[in-house]
Amino acid sequence: MTHITDAVVIGGGPVGLATALSLEKVGLCVTVLERAPLSVWEEPSFDGREIALTHSSIRILKECKAWDHIPQSVICPLREAHVETGRFRHPLTFDTNGHGEEALGWLVSNNHIRRALFAAANEKQRIHLQPHTQVETVRQGQDYAAVHYSGGQIKARLVIGADGRFSPTRRRAGIGAVVHDFHKSMLVCRMAHESPHHNIALQWFDEGQTIALLPVNGMASSLVLTLPANEIQRLMATPRDAFNTEITQRVGARLGQMRLVSTRHAYPLKSVYAHRFTGRRLALVGDAAVGMHPITAHGFNLGLKGQETLAQCVRTAFNTQADAGNAYALRQYERQHRLATALLFAGTNGIASLYTHDALPFKPIRQACIRLADRFTPFKQAVTTLLMDKKTIA
Repeated sequence: MTHITDAVVIGGGPVGLATALSLEKVGLCVTVLERAPLSVWEEPSFDGREIALTHSSIRILKECKAWDHIPQSVICPLREAHVETGRFRHPLTFDTNGHGEEALGWLVSNNHIRRALFAAANEKQRIHLQPHTQVETVRQGQDYAAVHYSGGQIKARLVIGADGRFSPTRRRAGIGAVVHDFHKSMLVCRMAHESPHHNIALQWFDEGQTIALLPVNGMASSLVLTLPANEIQRLMATPRDAFNTEITQRVGARLGQMRLVSTRHAYPLKSVYAHRFTGRRLALVGDAAVGMHPITAHGFNLGLKGQETLAQCVRTAFNTQADAGNAYALRQYERQHRLATALLFAGTNGIASLYTHDALPFKPIRQACIRLADRFTPFKQAVTTLLMDKKTIA
């Protein structure tokens, strides 16, 4: 049996669900196809990742009514961010002084964001959520795209690939991507500690390791530890007491003794930039389009902005021509999202390379950059504005 709808979103993660909500808001009927069973989709488990949401992302989540489903008790304001390198303890500091805001952003666990977006989408009559669905092929026709999946077929004016940085949808469409393998993995988990974090995030480029400590409510922080993959696998299997001791030593006991209070999760470090964001009757969003290195915390925020751009481009075509997959609208999305991401992607990869190599001349260059940057007020203000991202998309 063949169903017909305005748009199909392949991938029901946070950006996929946000895309469905944004397209529904402009009047489209949307079907979301997700591989996971319903129980996992509607109640995702903790995956270790804390998302630093910008002001723009909070606005988007509020507008699609997902923010209402996130308990205030799990939202932690980020008041300052410190960047350090090696044993050079002169941090580059970013705060909201002079910006008239209480926080640079807000930290929320990824599973809470996913749960909230699912709940918001589940309330919309024009959004059909279809779990436990494996997409087999996507045929991009002149007037419609046909999505064949386990158990049926659906035709839509527009198909959106939101299925991750190694997107099968992107591969099926013959769209290549720049893949930057950093040959490292990151371990993420939540650690309790003796000293308060004062709502300060730390990014520490130490010799042989990179550590981020992200504040969460209470006397705890999210640990993001980047090391070679074999070291991460060793730490994943290290007994809890030995793990606590090693992590306390690795972070220099700066928050006192640390204690594991969550499950541990490991992820390979690879960034991805698609050669194209669109095709005939097709658009890529989120990590399927741009998968960022997490060093600047822009990944999910860029995904939210990108899907908002897509919805705004589609809205005009849908209102004037009743065609959500209009080629001109997709070209507009491609152009705008590429302008918003290309330099940031390249710059983030450059920073990650500079700050994770310990050989000469990288180390003295890093120290000099941090010292100069902390003294150059216009630079700090520009970076703070970028981190907060208070601007809306016209």
